[in-house]
Amino acid sequence: MTASLELTREQVLQFRRTVSHLDGRLPPGAASIREAAWAGLSDSMPRGALLSLHARVEGVRPSAWEEPPLVQTWSLRFAAYVVAEEDLPVFTLGRLPVDERRRRRAEETAARLETFLAGRQMRFGEAGRALGVNPNDLRYAAPTGRVRIRWDGARQPTVWMQPAPAMDPAHARLELARRYLHVLGPGTPRGFGDWAGIRPPSPQLAFDDLAGELTSVRTPTGDASILASDEATARAPRESAAGPRLLPSGDTFFLLQGVDRELLVPDPGQRAELWPSRVWPGCLLVGGEPAGIWRRADAVVSIQPWRRLSAPERQAVETEALGLPIPGRDGQMIARWLD
Repeated sequence: MTASLELTREQVLQFRRTVSHLDGRLPPGAASIREAAWAGLSDSMPRGALLSLHARVEGVRPSAWEEPPLVQTWSLRFAAYVVAEEDLPVFTLGRLPVDERRRRRAEETAARLETFLAGRQMRFGEAGRALGVNPNDLRYAAPTGRVRIRWDGARQPTVWMQPAPAMDPAHARLELARRYLHVLGPGTPRGFGDWAGIRPPSPQLAFDDLAGELTSVRTPTGDASILASDEATARAPRESAAGPRLLPSGDTFFLLQGVDRELLVPDPGQRAELWPSRVWPGCLLVGGEPAGIWRRADAVVSIQPWRRLSAPERQAVETEALGLPIPGRDGQMIARWLD
């Protein structure tokens, strides 16, 4: 199929920043919180979801990650995620395997856990040991949509059960693919599978079912698709990017694999720094472009730029670092440059 739209790297990144509200924060409020969590908020790095919200919404409080409309569960790639409660079926049932053996494993794990808990909340390690399984195996129940967790980053997650969502898994998978394409488009079935942590044939089935909603696109890394409803945004003239953003480890904007990483960060040495084999750092955006990495240890934010930043850029980055809504810090953060 001939691509009907050709996008440069700069256009792709502008599209993704625009739909992710990284070029201008949303106003405070529950509707903005849900919009910021449209593709889910990774929370595997303690309070990563909070910092992803802060990068997209004005006035985010340190407790925002656990306030309505948000809930926590194991979602994409069985990682801890924060999502809007009404979107929970999309991020759970949307990952339910179509393979009968794997689907049965998810449903049987959920049934055993529900019978054991009998309405209680419990540390997942304690629940796993009582059931005679590795506690991490309980994550396989998450795609049923019946598992909730609360993880504050300091101790083991607390786990409990809820009724199964009233959504057809096939419909949930389609909506999950739409979320991927809206926030990380242009995309491919393989990219969708890598992002969501789902195996073939599910990613291709979703794209096949969405065929009438897609526009084919050519990018510097190959052919892909976007939602037809996003075409106008993708074609929009280039605009100035907003101020710097400190995106936490696992933030959706750089939760990428393969050639998608090459598109975001062309330099191989910088890619190795942003996506190391062990714990990922955060990504520093300046002028809409990845411009370095950062890490936090308690109240100290260490920033390692990839290029020489101007004095105004450095001041803006420091202001952003000092404003991170870290619980218990009340704005008392320290910025440390590693250059």
